[in-house]
Amino acid sequence: MTRSPSGAQTRRRFLATTAAAVGSTIATGAAAQATMQNSTQLESDLTGGVQRNISSFRQLDWRPYFTSTRNGVVLVDIQSRALHYWSEDESIYRLYPTSVPLTDDLTRLGETSVVQKVVAPTWRPTPSMRERNPDWPEVVEGGDPNNPLGPLALYLSWQYYRIHGTHDTRKIGRRSSNGCIGLYNEHITELFELAKVGTQVRLI
Repeated sequence: MTRSPSGAQTRRRFLATTAAAVGSTIATGAAAQATMQNSTQLESDLTGGVQRNISSFRQLDWRPYFTSTRNGVVLVDIQSRALHYWSEDESIYRLYPTSVPLTDDLTRLGETSVVQKVVAPTWRPTPSMRERNPDWPEVVEGGDPNNPLGPLALYLSWQYYRIHGTHDTRKIGRRSSNGCIGLYNEHITELFELAKVGTQVRLI
């Protein structure tokens, strides 16, 4: 009789196949973008990747990108790998280093907004991910150190796209995601308090 793998075994297999899966995603080019449209966040294993985080912040103003600061605004600069936040009355400004998508194919630019604020977000691979990687778990609960969404997440109006924390600080300042924007956990904690449902977001 064949026994089903335990939760721990399934999780170990999931982690072991993550790096290979991301490499495959990059190689597929345009197909990777199509996958992301039906995908939650999945980040690469950096153990054999870039040796240091690289961020070159540039000073930006909100005015070229938003008509007003109503509800507050978040501007994510993919090139600088940085997130800028202005409160509605402009009395609060924050600048945070971020992780950004691995490739241009995985990068979505344009206007969106915060539609939900989630504590201990749950990560679920899509059916297409599960089909390609049957050993992956159906769900990684919030609070699990293997959860790529970290402790807090701002869900955007673009389906499956998030601004979230990460338990792997090596990802910040790097191209390390499949579309989402990652922050240090202390920074997502601060932004989570500042931002609200309805906060405007733009990725450039």
